[in-house]
Amino acid sequence: MTDPRPRRLHGVDVRTLGDGPLRIEDLVCLARGHAVPLLAPDARDRMKRSAEIVAVRHGEGDAIYGVTTSVGGSVGTSIPPSRAAALSLNVLRMHGVGAGRMLDDEETAAVMVARLCSLACGRSGVRPEVAERLVELLAARVLPQMPCEGSVGASGDLTPLSYLAAVLVGEREVRLDGVVRPAAEVLAAKGLAPLSLGPKEALGLMNGTSVSTALACLGWSRAERLARTTTLLSAMISAAIGGNPEHFDDRIHAVKPHPGQREVARRIHAALVEMPDRRTPERLQDRYSVRCAPHVIGVLVDALRPAREALETELCGVSDNPIVDLDDEVILHGGNFYGGHVAFACDALKIAVANVACLVDRQLMLLCHPAENGGLPADLVGVVGNEACAHNGFKAASIAASSMAAEAQKQAIPASLFSRSTELHNQDKVPMATTAARDLLRVVELAEQVVAIALLAACQAFDLRGFAPRGRLGALHAGVREVAPPLVEDRRMDLDLQALLVRMRGDVLGAGEGSLVG
Repeated sequence: MTDPRPRRLHGVDVRTLGDGPLRIEDLVCLARGHAVPLLAPDARDRMKRSAEIVAVRHGEGDAIYGVTTSVGGSVGTSIPPSRAAALSLNVLRMHGVGAGRMLDDEETAAVMVARLCSLACGRSGVRPEVAERLVELLAARVLPQMPCEGSVGASGDLTPLSYLAAVLVGEREVRLDGVVRPAAEVLAAKGLAPLSLGPKEALGLMNGTSVSTALACLGWSRAERLARTTTLLSAMISAAIGGNPEHFDDRIHAVKPHPGQREVARRIHAALVEMPDRRTPERLQDRYSVRCAPHVIGVLVDALRPAREALETELCGVSDNPIVDLDDEVILHGGNFYGGHVAFACDALKIAVANVACLVDRQLMLLCHPAENGGLPADLVGVVGNEACAHNGFKAASIAASSMAAEAQKQAIPASLFSRSTELHNQDKVPMATTAARDLLRVVELAEQVVAIALLAACQAFDLRGFAPRGRLGALHAGVREVAPPLVEDRRMDLDLQALLVRMRGDVLGAGEGSLVG
């Protein structure tokens, strides 16, 4: 199998789908429009064969869920061949009951990539022409309007994915260049005729974990970046308060060698060594939020490793039912639409991320508190002299950070515990994977906001100290100062915060050396 990762074709960056494993980084690249997808020839062949097998088995009268039967708890209802195509169309229509916000462009594109990965395995009875249409739409950034709520994460993400399937037949709406328009109108403008889906094809497009998996992959990517950023932030705060660098000596972490903990400690130590103007430690042992930063951030790093394995297995696997076996040319009925692994990965990650948000909130308190910060002004007030009494520096910012950290912790309750029995008790145990994935994104968003506030405060502390940081901390300080000047007199800080978040989320703020996870 060839490697689907970065290559160029006719001067364009591409990722080949269906010809080797896809990594989370590849999905993120495609979702952001930094590369275009290409369906591998072998994937087309597999898809063609699987669709032909479904047609043959249907013609021979084999029982095929969703083709010769109705769906879900109505599986006992027989469907004659003359009504199979009508059932397929009605299945996607009846699931147009989504609610909540629409997925943004990056999220929607990620869903399209994830569904293409599953279809490219050639086990869903879906023709290659259907996948090629998805490739065309994704390359042109014609993106379905897809509501985020309405899936229990088993029988796949039926409701949100119905909006993807509907666009292919010219129904519902798409977003192009930020404008929402009827799908039929945009298809016509692009010279694309609506597709007529075969009996198994609507179900093949909908009956999988592609929404939860895509959102989880995006959350994973942001959580990994957050771990790198908070590692350097912890070094900044240790330096700012006159912390003891001995806490990050590898000899300590080598005797309890959790890989993430040890690597975080190594990076903090390396960043502190680069400081040309380090202070003498204020105390022998720092508060836990500094001394144990590797032990908290390291949990997130070590949670990212199994989460990557689970999510990439899900991404590159077949999340559908029924499955077409190409070797024996039979239709197999099972439950690969079940998003249990995705739900668990998201629940684990959001707990680890929420703990990091709590850690940073506590570090921020150390920076602001004159009894803890080694002689810095209370709340890092930047005004000196008689006017200082009229200013409060980071007081309100620290309150905001505490609010966001608390909300992140509340959102970290495992969604997978809230299974419901639904749909005539056919779906009587469900994973709530899509809820878990949406929760993960929200927890990461809140944690990013806490980290951004703490970054502003840490840079303020460096400026008040008169530090001239070099190396990793110097790059981070400079990246913050490009969008947010020091706080002297009190002013609104939300614009600084938003500008910094844009840089963080766009990967243009120095977050340290390569991935903590690999």
